[in-house]
Amino acid sequence: MDETTAGTPLIDEPALPGFPAAPVMSQASPYRVLARKYRPRTFDDLIGQEAMVRTLSNAFETGRIPQAWMLTGVRGVGKTTTARILARGLNYQKADGSGAPTIHMPEPGIHCESIMESRHVDVLEMDAASHTGIDDVRQIIDGIRYSPVSARYKVYIIDEVHMLSEKAFNAFLKTLEEPPPHAKFIFATTEIRKVPVTILSRCQRFDLRRIEADKLVAHLGRICDAEGVTADQDALAAIARAAEGSARDSLSLLDQAISHGAGIVRADTVRDMLGLADRALVIDLFEAVMRGDVPAAFAGLRSQYDSGADPGVILSDLASFSHVVTRLKLIPDAAKDPALSEAERQRGMEFAQRLSVRTLSRTWQILLKGIPEVQSSNRPVAAAEMVLVRLAYAADLPTPDEALRILKEGAAPVSGNGSPTPPPTSSGPATSGNMALATSQARPQRRPEPAGAAPAVRLRRFEDVVAMAGEKRDIVLKAALERDVRLVRFEEGRIELSLAEGGSRTIANDLARALQLWTGERWMVALSSEEGEPTLRDQAVAAERERKEGAASHPLVQAVLAKFPGAQIVNVVERAEKGDGVDAETEILGEADALTAHEAEADDDLE
Repeated sequence: MDETTAGTPLIDEPALPGFPAAPVMSQASPYRVLARKYRPRTFDDLIGQEAMVRTLSNAFETGRIPQAWMLTGVRGVGKTTTARILARGLNYQKADGSGAPTIHMPEPGIHCESIMESRHVDVLEMDAASHTGIDDVRQIIDGIRYSPVSARYKVYIIDEVHMLSEKAFNAFLKTLEEPPPHAKFIFATTEIRKVPVTILSRCQRFDLRRIEADKLVAHLGRICDAEGVTADQDALAAIARAAEGSARDSLSLLDQAISHGAGIVRADTVRDMLGLADRALVIDLFEAVMRGDVPAAFAGLRSQYDSGADPGVILSDLASFSHVVTRLKLIPDAAKDPALSEAERQRGMEFAQRLSVRTLSRTWQILLKGIPEVQSSNRPVAAAEMVLVRLAYAADLPTPDEALRILKEGAAPVSGNGSPTPPPTSSGPATSGNMALATSQARPQRRPEPAGAAPAVRLRRFEDVVAMAGEKRDIVLKAALERDVRLVRFEEGRIELSLAEGGSRTIANDLARALQLWTGERWMVALSSEEGEPTLRDQAVAAERERKEGAASHPLVQAVLAKFPGAQIVNVVERAEKGDGVDAETEILGEADALTAHEAEADDDLE
């Protein structure tokens, strides 16, 4: 608990817009850290918890006040502070005796000061971390029968409630379900999963959210103005990132930064204090790695390490920046995030235009696996360098379409020991203009075919692929290709297709495996968002319809249909016959649904 003692004198509190009023201490009073000096005192002072405040406001206005609340969230988001403000709102009463439960407290009531200082006789606070047994709960149960001394409600605030023993929880059940009308319970915990569901079902639960970085930066800026401290925006953004959504942590870090910088908070002093890497240097390191420039990447890592940055933190910042670039690529409006520095915003947009999502995702995965290796290694710098090597060489890996082109043209050149020749790297300065995420600079040579090798299967059309499926007796795949596939683009080694309604998305992988098995070569089969051609089945149906329409317009068929009312064209067969000096002609034969005994005579008449 970090509450003030009952004997601490309080002077008038100046009204500072935008954040809670802070008590002005006399020169004889001890120094109060910022986390206590600017602790919220009303619901209006809470930042980032608008949903909870709105729910409580409606509950108080309609008189729907439950008997217990459960406040949960990470450390420093304001659980205990919210519990005290809630107790103050329940017992709000003006000096003239008027007042009712409310969240609007424009002026201090007769119980407000003592409640906020945790010295009111009817608002009892208990730390469950040090009072875990059933005897501590039994004292609460015994005292709850008595009415409050001066307040409207007797409020019990139990912090870290998940620390109570199983017997203590069970002892609470009956009292918590049917407490006296004058008693209210407020529980706070960081481990909501450890609280029994029998307790949760008797409480109204509020999940306090992490405070967003931009709101924390604005809050820290207002406090710096109130304290007369000069602070850089980048420094406050670094503190907000390090606090990870905790208001108390951010104020503690700000307090430390003010002392570290002798009243001036700058970005470099905050980095030195927290052991962080310079964001601009992190971006330079990211650029060197993406360019495949290992010497420059090693030099950048060593420079930051010599300046006091931890290798694990450097890689974490690299991962954070790769996430920023990915967001900028997929969500351009992310550039408006006030938590981003100007360098992150401008250079991040440049990277987002040049790098593919595939490359950024691969970078994230490598860093995500490399950071724990660095943190657990007894040689963190060496481990970090090896992670950078993996990143640099992964940046030069070919994309699937480039790999397919290499496979079609032949094998990549190999070194003398049989291993692939590594891609050339540049040791020049890191500039965004010469970034390369490509394959080896040398053009691969076609691999000579061994003498006497069997000729490869050549599939020049999509219809050849379907026919091959029929030859290989893969009936399921053949039917799916005819029914569910719309061809977008076809060339040897690569097929792009789209799916008809109801088609399976696994058909691309199934077809690629089948083609490799049939031809002995790797095929690239990809799904496309383009419409594509009609399916083979739709094409066959359309062709059959055209043949029937053409047959129906033939004079011979029209005469047959007129002779036999109700007859239908069932099938159309094209038959070519050669005559002396005469081109082959098409005879259209129709079949009628009902033929009478006069069919032969009608045929003679028609002849």
